[in-house]
Amino acid sequence: MRHLSPLAKFVALYTALYSAYGVVSPFLPAYFGSRGLTGQQIAVVIGVGTALRLVSGPLVGRLADWQRTWRGALSICAGGAGAVAIAYVSAHAFVAFLLVNLAQSALLAPLTPIADAMALSASRDMAGKGFEYGWVRAAGSAAFVSGLIVSGRAVGSLGLVVIIWLNAFLLVVGSLAALSLPNIQVKDVSPPVDHAGNFRQLLDMRPFRRLLLVAALVLGSHALHDTFAVIRWRDAGISTVTASLLWSESVAAEVIVFLLAGPLLVRRLGPAYAAMLAAGAGIVRWTVLGATTHIVPLALVEPLHGLTFALLHLAAMRLISSTVPGHLAATAQALYGTLAVGLSTTLLTFASGSLYMWLGGQAFYIMAILCATAIPFARGMAIPR
Repeated sequence: MRHLSPLAKFVALYTALYSAYGVVSPFLPAYFGSRGLTGQQIAVVIGVGTALRLVSGPLVGRLADWQRTWRGALSICAGGAGAVAIAYVSAHAFVAFLLVNLAQSALLAPLTPIADAMALSASRDMAGKGFEYGWVRAAGSAAFVSGLIVSGRAVGSLGLVVIIWLNAFLLVVGSLAALSLPNIQVKDVSPPVDHAGNFRQLLDMRPFRRLLLVAALVLGSHALHDTFAVIRWRDAGISTVTASLLWSESVAAEVIVFLLAGPLLVRRLGPAYAAMLAAGAGIVRWTVLGATTHIVPLALVEPLHGLTFALLHLAAMRLISSTVPGHLAATAQALYGTLAVGLSTTLLTFASGSLYMWLGGQAFYIMAILCATAIPFARGMAIPR
């Protein structure tokens, strides 16, 4: 792959990684259940693995920054996660599944933060080989959907175990694709060794600190939708086919924003105003979902996912690339993606169960309030001139 352009190399990487996520994400709990785990045991396995990701992502990102081994860390973690996945095939007891999930979660957590840090660095190439980060991320979103479709068909023919083999294979492909990527370019200075000080340096940056809060509020607000939207629609008499079309609308909008509209909006508005637009779209989207289950309004607001998720993510990438030093790039990505977004999504997912039980569809109004709360903080994301 060394003769390919940096853009093509990153598209190959993101296609492999996000396909790997797509083939396994919806079916892994069902696979655990088919191997004898109870619902409570499945929740424990997934919950503990998620908690570990919140720790391993920032730690491995910090290690990669410190040693300047972004490419190696990405390749090792992807390949290791693929190898560990195969252990699911022979696992049968609860403890075995828990240990395998912990090992794979620790290796999976750094993949997206490090890949994003490297892609952002390469996208700013001053030698004429730069590209829009959104193009790469759009390839990942499209690959995720393709992985969902492929695994759905494969499971029907070959059984749930096929998702494990597909996931392992695609992660190994991603590991190989990472080997030819350009490393992050940093000034030739000695790498800092004060790890706690480097975390503090990032958190002392007002725009980055505000970004973490805005991302936690706006991206975390998607937890209720991802968990209960389809349940609410089905309870209202909406067919599974129609619900899948509504969901597909949001994914299609995500790809379009990453590929076309998003980069233009971020350039024109800047990260702060783009984040405010994303939060405003969240207010509209969640308010409509809380107010109605009629098809037409739902079909009109589901494409706002392109703004509530993709535009905010692009704004975050632009802010990080403009304000964070190269030697802290992977650490910053891990704090943003794993700690801020991951932690808020996990907490709001747990809270969503109680909110939906108490309020039903009106729980979406709480998500709208979270987005409204994010708007004044988004103003503080303006990059100092």
